[in-house]
Parts: sequence; structure tokens; C-alpha cells
Amino acid sequence: MVQPAPASLSVSDHLLNILLRRRVISPEQHANLQAADFTAQEALELELVNGCHVNPQDIFLALAERAKIPVLRLAHFQIRPELLEKIPKELLRQNRAVPVAETATTLTLALADPLNFLAVEEIADLTRLKVMPVAAPESEIMEVLAGADQGQQQQLDDILKDAGDSVVEVSKQAPTDVDIDKMASSADDAPVIRIVNMILMEAIRKRASDIHIEPFEKEVRLRYRVDGVLVEAPSPPKVLQNAIISRVKVMADLDIAERRIPQDGRFRIKAQGREVDLRISILPTVHGEKVVMRLLDKGNLAKDLGSIGLDPDSLEKLRFAISQPNGLILVTGPTGSGKTTTLYSALQELNKVDVNIVTVENPVEYQVMGLNQVEIKEATGMTFAAALRSILRQDPDIVLVGETRDNETADIAVKAALTGHLVLTTLHTNDAPGAIARLVYMGIESFLLASSLLLAQAQRLVRRICPNCREVYPLTPEYCTANHIDPAPFAGVEIFHGRGCAKCNYTGYKGRCSIMEVLPVTAKIRDVILRSANSSDIKAAALEEGFRDLRTNGFLRVREGVTTIEEVLRVTTGQE
Repeated sequence: MVQPAPASLSVSDHLLNILLRRRVISPEQHANLQAADFTAQEALELELVNGCHVNPQDIFLALAERAKIPVLRLAHFQIRPELLEKIPKELLRQNRAVPVAETATTLTLALADPLNFLAVEEIADLTRLKVMPVAAPESEIMEVLAGADQGQQQQLDDILKDAGDSVVEVSKQAPTDVDIDKMASSADDAPVIRIVNMILMEAIRKRASDIHIEPFEKEVRLRYRVDGVLVEAPSPPKVLQNAIISRVKVMADLDIAERRIPQDGRFRIKAQGREVDLRISILPTVHGEKVVMRLLDKGNLAKDLGSIGLDPDSLEKLRFAISQPNGLILVTGPTGSGKTTTLYSALQELNKVDVNIVTVENPVEYQVMGLNQVEIKEATGMTFAAALRSILRQDPDIVLVGETRDNETADIAVKAALTGHLVLTTLHTNDAPGAIARLVYMGIESFLLASSLLLAQAQRLVRRICPNCREVYPLTPEYCTANHIDPAPFAGVEIFHGRGCAKCNYTGYKGRCSIMEVLPVTAKIRDVILRSANSSDIKAAALEEGFRDLRTNGFLRVREGVTTIEEVLRVTTGQE
């Protein structure tokens, strides 16, 4: 009779004693294996299977007994797909594990190696749940994971089938319709077409704003920009790199033989009842051409300013400014801060039968019915200034200037605002007071600017906290001190963050919203502009009238539970 093993015995000794007690190995085999003194459990298991002809199932049951955890047969369970989405598949494969059940506080996890306590700890940290381990045969675990992969592939195939009646307009000048259904059905003859279609469909599904196809020495990297952050996706084969880029060039009506210089183009895809314009930029690199595709989905355009999630104060001031018959409105912020969305939302609100709206843009991003849109082509002499001069002879009521880059464009825009037109334009400055100072530095006379300017606005985009994994997060005094934050505005208020879940790709964020600082030009601000064009003086005067800067408005969104302090600090660097 085998005596109970003392607590000081190693895992290998425990395993051998259990196998001996179960009569899986003989006393002689037990003695020989103990004498061999295996340093790694894997080596002992290999010798048991190959040298002693032990069934792996017996080893598995012995390990489960050693770990004192129950054994579960997965064949008796129907595992919910959403449960498998809680943990990255690669982590599950690596640890030969699969989640089988969940309550509000616990997660039952089946393990092929019952002694893999590191996996239990890692998954507990990831899910923020107490993990209850059970043992299950490796073959059954891998079968469940393989079934999940097959289900994902089926979903991707379904996406392509759903897009079967969609068309891609290959050229904006002379559209030629190409049926995705025919492309997908002939996948064996045209694998590259299928890959490109899958990339486009996946971008739409993920709500991506950009697709990056980046060539490197031994691989091609595919990334999507989702909510302003790049997310890596499974890469296409390196051997198809040139074919994929050539396919994109054909769709965008570009020269497939030219690989030495950058090229730009665009095309349109209609899929699942949605119409999406894609703007293409191709840049030669040392390992081939890099492709960036910007997705411009008309379905994402807001119907009016009230649909873009502004705070009531900003919305009221913006609506008052655009309701004026004439004047200049400045929208500022860095690239990707949502300026175009704000401007188009304002134009959607103003787009009526009784007004003539003309835009001059580089390039025209969204084509909207009712707007007369002019695209800049500097190579042919169609600059912002030249287009704006011509536009003013087109009897416009409202003019949108995509970007004020130079003195000539700024001068024409200001004079147009003084002569009875409502002019909306953008500048690249950090804040609203800085936009006013920038125009003066560009050569605009202070008295002209004071007379024409209605409002200056600056904005940023912050990511929203994922509603699925939103939870209270403590704001510590140490964090406030390190980031120069006054904790007073957050006193007595619960601060939230996203824990991270499958629905937000474990980022804790899903979707974006804007934060703005809106500076109406009052009599006091006009007086400061006439006396001094210094942005500090303008801001000081605005603060006396209740002006709230970007960071202050951002912290209000934190108090509302919409975003996090980290997001506000990230996009308002340098704001005090």
C-alpha cells in the first residue's frame, strides 16, 4: 500500500505516486522513474507515454487529482460564443484553456494542464473575475477552439456574401461597376480580389477610419485605425504584396506600372446598403509601396450640430454664430480632431433651398447634395485664393474655405465676411484665442478682423468609455499631483474607466466624442483685438466673461462619465 506523499515531495513525485496507487505503473517503473530524477514535468510525461506506454488520459487524470480540481468532459457542454470572446484566442491556445461558464463574480476555466496556475492568474487579471479551474482533455479543448475559429471564418464568409450585390465604382471620373459577388464566387481564380474585398469589409465592420497596408522585409502588416488608434489585424501573405497593391491601384484608377513616385486616388464601395468613399494614398518605401485608405462614410455625417454630441453651452454658441447673415467663423485644431465633421454638421443645418452654399476644399471629402463643392488643384493654378475669388462671383450666401493657409486666402475670406457672406474656415492652431492671433500675424488688419469675426472655436476628439466594461476608478492624490490636476472639481463625483472587454478589443474605449472651447467675439473681445493681438490677452479677457478652455470642458466630460482623465490629458497637452 502506498503511503500518503509528504508535503515536501515534488510535482513529479506526487504524479508518480498517484499513478502507482491507480496501478497505471508498476512498482519497478515507479522506482526507475524516481531514480531518473526528471527536472521538468514535460520530460517525465514524455517518458511515461513513450517508455512506459502510459495512456495520456491517465496522466491527465492523475494531474487533476494532484491539483485537487474536478474533471469536466466538454462534450457535455454547449459553450456560448460570447464567452469565448472574453479572452484572446491566442492566449487560450497558448495555455490550452477554454472558458466554460460565468457568473457575476467567477469564471470557470477548463485546462488541459491542471497545474498551469500562471494561466489561471493571467486570465483572472484580464477578466477581473475569480477563476475556478477545472480539468478537461486537451483534445476536447482544442476542438472547441478550432470550432470557434471556424465560426469566425464563417462570419467573414457571410460578410462577403452579404456584400455580394454591392458594387465598387473604380473611377470617380468614369465609374465602372464591378460586382463583388462575381469576384467572391471566383475566389479560386482571383484570390487577390477576395483578400482586398475582405480587408474593405472588415474595415467597415470595425468602424475604421483608415486602412494601412505596410510592406516590410519579410511580411506585410495590416492595421486599422479605430477610434483614432491603430489596431493590428492578421496580415495578408507577403507573396501577394504587389498583387494586392496593384488591385487597389486598379480600383482607384492609378498607374499600376509606376512605383517610384507617390500617387493619390479614390473610389467608392457600396456594401450592406451603405455607401463609402475611399481616398487612397500610395507612398514608395524601401520594401515596396505603402497604401493608406481613408474611409469616408456618408452614413456617419451628422444631420445637424445637435447630432454630434456637443455640450449645451458650445451648441448654443455655435448655433447662434451660424444663424448670422454674415461674418467669419474659425474652427481650429490639429489634423484628425473632427474639424471637417463639425463644419459639415453646420452646413447640413444651413443647407436649405433658399441659400446658395459653395465650398472650396482640398480634397472634397464628403459629396453632399445641395452643396456646390470645388476641389483644389494647385498643379493647374486652382489654389484656395483663386477658387475663392471665383466663388465670390457665384452669388454665394455661405462659403466654406477648407483651410486658410496664407495671407491671400485669409484676406479674401475676411473681406467676403465683411461684404455680406457667412464664411466658415479652418486654421491649424492649438486653441481658439491663438486662431485670432494667427490671422493678425498673417497680415490681416486688426480692425478688419474685429469687425468680421463672429466666433473662434478649438476642438479635440476623445475616446468614449466602453459602456460594456465601464467601472468606477479611484482618483488618487498621487495621480493628481503627478499630472498637475486640481482634485477639487472631482470631489464627491465617481470617476470611471473601461476595464477592457471583447466588445472594445480590450481597450476600454468604444467610439469618440468631441470636446470644444468656443470663443464668441463680444464687444470686450473686439476691444482687446483692436488694442492687442496677443493670444494671452484675448484669453484673459475671455475668461473674465466665462470662457471655458479645452481641458476644463474635457474634465466636465469626465465628471459626466463619458471619457477618462487620461484621454483629456492626452489630447490637451500643453493646455493649462
